[in-house]
Amino acid sequence: MTGRLYAMCLRHLYLLASSWPRIFELMYWPTVQMVIWGFITMYLLQLSSVIAQASGLLVSAVLLWDVLFRGQLGFSLSFLEEVWSRNLANIVVSPLRPIEFMAALTFMSLIRTLIGVVPAALLAIVFYEVSVFALGLPLLAFFSCLLVMGWSIGMMVSALILRVGQGAESVAWLAIFLIAPISAIYYPVDVLPPALQVLAWSLPTAPVFEGMRAILLDDTFRTDLLIHALVLNAVYLALGMFLFLYAFHVARRRGLLLQVGE
Repeated sequence: MTGRLYAMCLRHLYLLASSWPRIFELMYWPTVQMVIWGFITMYLLQLSSVIAQASGLLVSAVLLWDVLFRGQLGFSLSFLEEVWSRNLANIVVSPLRPIEFMAALTFMSLIRTLIGVVPAALLAIVFYEVSVFALGLPLLAFFSCLLVMGWSIGMMVSALILRVGQGAESVAWLAIFLIAPISAIYYPVDVLPPALQVLAWSLPTAPVFEGMRAILLDDTFRTDLLIHALVLNAVYLALGMFLFLYAFHVARRRGLLLQVGE
């Protein structure tokens, strides 16, 4: 199992290493978002006492949001690389198991996310003297929760592509933004209407961003919010894994893998 998983990851690492535009794209968007929101934060510092108390609030929110976005997109794009190169049929006839294939895509999502987010986080320190690393150990918890949620959505998107074909490719770019308004990224959950608050608390993203604000604004680590996010993450990850493996099994049994790229 280890050898097959290593081979699959190595294929994608070679793919990244041989294409500097891919690496540049991974770093470009997180950095641009961080720069834009960084300047917005500097402007709001002159207007808002809340932002003045925690000048890195928006910048930290942007960086954590990008962990979720890059985690989901990293999984989906790694899967789509196999679709675009019409390599799914080769994977099916190889000794690689579906669970190993999914694990390799997950590992590549982690690599893509680190390549994209770490440079932006370092530049935030240089440009704005805002360090997301100042969150300490909670940062690792937030990072992990958002990354796992990104994987879950990526698995669901990939399962949809396996089921209906490459025509659903656009969902890979849009899926994550469907939950953005109710993820409480830049504002607390209380701002939302009551009905949307229920939806927000049914996602692991809202507890993570509420927990981030609790640290930055109140200097308090909310373990209840972390547990809330972890429980929901376990549910969404299990659902994502089930849908991906089930869709892969059905596509292989019906011969749909040969037509996914068409």
